[in-house]
Amino acid sequence: MKLLRLVPVDTNYDFIAKRLFAFVVSGGLFLGALGIFFTQGLNLGIDFLGGILVEVQTDGPADVAGMRADLGKLGFGDVSLQEFGAPDVVLIRVQRQGGGDLAQQQAVETIKQAMGTRVADYRRIETVGPTVGKELQQTAIMAVVASIFAIMMYIWFRFEWQFGVTALMALVHDVVTTIGVLSVLQIEFNTATVAALLTIAGYSINDTVVVFDRVRENLRRYKKMPLPDLFNLSINSTLSRTTMTSLTTLLSLVALYIFGGEVIRGFTVALIWGILVGTYSSISVALPVLLYLNVSRGTGDEDGIKAENAS
Repeated sequence: MKLLRLVPVDTNYDFIAKRLFAFVVSGGLFLGALGIFFTQGLNLGIDFLGGILVEVQTDGPADVAGMRADLGKLGFGDVSLQEFGAPDVVLIRVQRQGGGDLAQQQAVETIKQAMGTRVADYRRIETVGPTVGKELQQTAIMAVVASIFAIMMYIWFRFEWQFGVTALMALVHDVVTTIGVLSVLQIEFNTATVAALLTIAGYSINDTVVVFDRVRENLRRYKKMPLPDLFNLSINSTLSRTTMTSLTTLLSLVALYIFGGEVIRGFTVALIWGILVGTYSSISVALPVLLYLNVSRGTGDEDGIKAENAS
């Protein structure tokens, strides 16, 4: 029985020769994402802006689409609904209304009137103030930055500092371009999206570590092989594994995007882009940069030959 191979065994594509083109593409994506972020900004969700949270129970399975349509007519801005643990329990989130606590109470009463007989019981009513939203924003930023820093330190100690630097560059590239996509599409940015960014960082570094392992092995094995050829050998020998892993993950994410509903759509879109750009950056950003960082061949070997800088 023949094995399915998306990448032929004898693949020998010269990725390193195309590094300048890849740098231009990556630089354009990175700067474009920053520009869009600073001009258009993110579509922050209720988690970060503050707002009103109402948990309701209906008689029988809830008509979420009808409830969403009724609430959308109220002019309250961002409104999201999702089933919460059971078909007859719905969690309603409405962005914070202008004004103080009185304005929030009036909004809650308006929501109750709009729901009418659809709702049998109001199980929970909460308001999220702007202070809590600010704290969540700060916590989210700290989580992303801390995870990227921890990953860089792990790569640094496992390999060498040059690998840590290139891994950091690839991770920042992936996270920033993902944020740019979220900004372009104006997908709601909430705590689930932050979780997607952290997942992207972990997935991206997993691909990068696989290639780095092969590079380290080949650096010790082929002492005289030019670095561009050695890096191409390392990429091509791991390309089949990288392609299959990315493809199977993407198939699952596409299914989630189609059948998962609105609640997780932003999370899924972020992950789909993150998988694509993470696979790309492991090959076209992380390794080519190593050419310019004087990586040592065979750390701990007697000769300790230094790799030539790329011209």
